[in-house]
Amino acid sequence: MQDTKPYTAEGVTLVVPAFDEELGIDGVVRRLAALDVGAPYELLVVNDGSSDSTAAKLKVLEAEFDVLRVITHHTNRGYGAALKTGVIAAAHQTIVITDADGTYPEDRIRELLSHVDDGADMAVGARIGPEVNIPMIRRPAKNVLRWLASYLAGRPIPDLNSGLRAIRRDLVLRYLPIIPDGFSFTTTISLAALTNGHHVEYVAIDYATRSGRSKIRPIRDTLGFAGLIVRTVLYFRPLKIFYPLFGILSLMLGISLYWDIFRVEDAPNLGDKTVVLFLAAVQVVSLGLVADLIDKKSRLR
Repeated sequence: MQDTKPYTAEGVTLVVPAFDEELGIDGVVRRLAALDVGAPYELLVVNDGSSDSTAAKLKVLEAEFDVLRVITHHTNRGYGAALKTGVIAAAHQTIVITDADGTYPEDRIRELLSHVDDGADMAVGARIGPEVNIPMIRRPAKNVLRWLASYLAGRPIPDLNSGLRAIRRDLVLRYLPIIPDGFSFTTTISLAALTNGHHVEYVAIDYATRSGRSKIRPIRDTLGFAGLIVRTVLYFRPLKIFYPLFGILSLMLGISLYWDIFRVEDAPNLGDKTVVLFLAAVQVVSLGLVADLIDKKSRLR
């Protein structure tokens, strides 16, 4: 007889990274400690080298709630590093991540877990609900990045880097070596899952105004996210990058070739730029095919 026991039944670990979150950490911990997720669970907060009163508040909360366990980084190592520490230390095989700033609706966690029980490898709270408080100045860049990631992943991505999600622990451990220590943890795990055929579900959620100051640096982090998206897709689906580049170079080559044959006074005569474009196009498509072969070979192991 087939085992129908829910995947989450053996337990859930809630992982909360915290860096200088003295304004939000108390409320988040209290709400999570009172949560009914339908299974045994632990609440694991990773204090990522906070310099404010976050550590002191966590010490008081840890004495108050048996479900709470605090791990401390003595220096600030980054959002992704804190999440990786939590995942590695987790006692259970189902992980839920959320932020310590009070922006995410903790009451939707059980719904996310139900999708994991139904077979999803990851269930993401997509910030597309009716009450989403994302600063307008950040929305254009987020939309461009989401469009780029959706194209490269081959499917629509409602929210690329939501910090509220339920994940099977083995999925994170599989891709741990390529996950950065910074804010790109969620972006990387999303792209890794989507480009490798994992089952990812999205649930529309609201997003509240955060407590305290955001750690995001808009220009620097946006450029970093764009580079990360391209780099991650190069790792898993290189032809998604190389074929468009080859197409652009081929178009430029065709225009240059037409000009050399029909437009110059001493035509037909191939110019230097035509030769360079031809060599560049050949090199790009060749490199793309080699990268694709390496990727396919690595998947056979």
